[in-house]
Amino acid sequence: MRILVTGGAGFIGSHLVRRLLADPRHQVVNLDALRYSGNLENLADVAGHPRYTFVHGDICDAATVEQVLKEQGIEAVVNAAAETHVDRSILDPHSFAKTDVVGTAVLLEASRKAKVERYLQVSTDEVYGSVETGMSTEEDPLIPRSPYAASKAGGDLLVRSYWTTYRFPVLITRGSNTYGPHQYPEKFIPLCVTNAIDDQPLPIYGDGRYRRDWLSVHDHCSAIEHVLLNGRPGTVYNVGGGNERENIAVAEMILEQLGKPTSLIRFVEDRPGHDRRYAVDCSRLRALGWAPTVPFEEGLRATVDWYRTHEGWWRKIKSGEFRAYYERMYGKRLREGVTG
Repeated sequence: MRILVTGGAGFIGSHLVRRLLADPRHQVVNLDALRYSGNLENLADVAGHPRYTFVHGDICDAATVEQVLKEQGIEAVVNAAAETHVDRSILDPHSFAKTDVVGTAVLLEASRKAKVERYLQVSTDEVYGSVETGMSTEEDPLIPRSPYAASKAGGDLLVRSYWTTYRFPVLITRGSNTYGPHQYPEKFIPLCVTNAIDDQPLPIYGDGRYRRDWLSVHDHCSAIEHVLLNGRPGTVYNVGGGNERENIAVAEMILEQLGKPTSLIRFVEDRPGHDRRYAVDCSRLRALGWAPTVPFEEGLRATVDWYRTHEGWWRKIKSGEFRAYYERMYGKRLREGVTG
């Protein structure tokens, strides 16, 4: 298939591009606006690949999207382009609504007009809101509690409407918290790893007892590919790793692996509307023939090792725009925080 991956220079997108190229049947076009978390270094190893094409562009730009779909003869679209960080969505909700809702609307309509054969929306378990007990199923109501989650829920609803209204062959995957190499260091695991390497405090919100289901990026991308090729149009599939852990426990695992003291943990003022727990029921996807393969301990160890041996990648990032963001987000919190 000729597959368009939007946001292909980002974390999940770059791993997906690489995975799709491993199948000789696929040709991949990567459309990315290269905003702060988009990084072509993530795909340096496939830059000259004969079945790979990069296009610099924004999914909110209808003319660019239509041109790419037409000129590249795209048969399938995977929309991995999104603003994704909850903390940033609290600071700047407008940009999240623009990319995650308006951008999705532009991409959907252009794909429908181009008669694309499969359209897959990469979404998140955060659209279900905080899950105190049990697990979210695909038919549960969407109760987003942050601007990020709300923007993703808005995109999901648009996607589902295209199945109901036009019978356009859409699919949605809702992944749990994903981790792995090349993840922008604002996210929890790479932030903890890189701070610990430099003996800097690890900011942990509230009491640190927030629970997440951790999913290896390799498993997440295998699920996306599996649903793209085998999923039933009009259907939502939850993607979970089956590795539920408290944030404080994950931070302690990272420190232990790096040989750093737990005194680096700094409990800081919580963020507004912080969801206590996410958990998804993945029975539907398992029935389709997919299951995660990377145990969390193994995946976390490999991830920590990657950041430890690729300091050039993340130090360049943390010395730029990131520093102003970090001070705005954590500066006051860290000064007033409590050591663990």
